Amino acid sequence: MESAAHLRRRYHDVELVISCGDMPAVYLEFITSVLNVPLFYVRGNHDTRYTEYPPGGEDLHGRRVTYGGLTFAGLEGSMRYNRSPVQYNEFDMLMMVLRMWPLRMQQMRRGYGLDVLVTHSPARGIHDMPDLPHTGFKALLRFMEWYRPRYMFHGHVHTWDRRVITESTYLDTCIMNINPATVIEVEPR
Repeated sequence: MESAAHLRRRYHDVELVISCGDMPAVYLEFITSVLNVPLFYVRGNHDTRYTEYPPGGEDLHGRRVTYGGLTFAGLEGSMRYNRSPVQYNEFDMLMMVLRMWPLRMQQMRRGYGLDVLVTHSPARGIHDMPDLPHTGFKALLRFMEWYRPRYMFHGHVHTWDRRVITESTYLDTCIMNINPATVIEVEPR
């Protein structure tokens, strides 16, 4: 855990914290309270206690939220590999993507459906791994095809090895694995 003084010094100009899951709620609350900024998050497959003890902030799962001139939406969870409640099969995730269809109207009006899609898991074939728990969702590829987000931020796949690719492009979307932590500047259109 980082000290409050170090966080303030290093991240003094951060305006928003986004969590892509698998972070203890108390740690997220510590960071946001020290920086005095809002938190947007989605749950990861290990965040089963968030229902009882959620972090202070906006749960983006299945929602569209506007902040600072930017639009955000989120989809939680990983591929189902055991009985944990924050895991889904491909059909479940596709249904969640379809429920976000109102973004299509925005995409048709503005040329993109939203600015930032926040997910826990990656899309299939982009930053995912061959093992079932870290396999990405094909439905997230559909999301990017249909709603054209400018960015997709995900976590779930650890990137301690600097040789691992953490930034890619799919159609119009810049996809970033933000694990373990990344500072990004996103300008409103």
